[in-house]
Amino acid sequence: MKIKITADSTCDLSPELVQKYDVGIIPLHVIMGDKTYSDGIDIVPQDIFKHVAKTGILPTTAALSIDEYSEAFKMYLKDYDAVIHINISSKASSSYNNAVVAAKSVKGKVFAVDSQALSTGQGLLVLKACDLVAEGLKPAEIVKTIEGLRPKVNTSFVPDALDYLHKGGRCSLAALMGAKVLKLHPLIDMKDGQLYAKKKYMGGIERCLKSYVNELYEQYKSYDKTRCFITHSSCEPEIVAKVRAQVESLFGFDEIYETVAGNVVTSHCGKGTLGVLFIYE
Repeated sequence: MKIKITADSTCDLSPELVQKYDVGIIPLHVIMGDKTYSDGIDIVPQDIFKHVAKTGILPTTAALSIDEYSEAFKMYLKDYDAVIHINISSKASSSYNNAVVAAKSVKGKVFAVDSQALSTGQGLLVLKACDLVAEGLKPAEIVKTIEGLRPKVNTSFVPDALDYLHKGGRCSLAALMGAKVLKLHPLIDMKDGQLYAKKKYMGGIERCLKSYVNELYEQYKSYDKTRCFITHSSCEPEIVAKVRAQVESLFGFDEIYETVAGNVVTSHCGKGTLGVLFIYE
């Protein structure tokens, strides 16, 4: 049985990983001004930075319509017996609900899965689904396994600044000014499909990220060693290298992938955000 794994573009997988695992990426929409773009196709994070710097206004994102999902699913079904599509969290977008409705037009051949995550938290589940396809599991077995792993995905980030969170209404002006004066960096975590501020670090971003990685190691002693993502939005290479070295010294992952966050994470958290994402046991 030929099974195709597809995902919303919010999974933030690099082109190399998309090609290696043969993942079908379905781009969400990004709206800047009066123009609508296809995520990762005709817009990149640098475009967002330029737009916000010029206008002070964040772009917005939009889910694919039911018809757009139906068209994509039918295209893949020309070459595959079944499609398993992994969506961004249903609490962050209507993408999952639209994909579920679209799947009904080809009942039994398309399985829509709510990742309850975003960025490479979603990407971890996508690649795990690819692993299961390679192992020969049937679609229903793959879906059940992926849904069982959802609560065990560490999807967390530490932003360098709160400007974008403030512009998006997720951070008050008082919190923004306090963070700048006191050098506060929140730990943004995901629980039950929603992002929330778990705690705050104080100091320079390098110091905060070091504390963040140490705390991940202390909290998650047992984890899936297959792979880990260090995902960031245009962080300085030196910072990313130091985080990677720390992860390598503390953890025992078989693969550590460095990926650049896509337009959705960038739109919410801004430049300099970094997260270490993996599946724990």
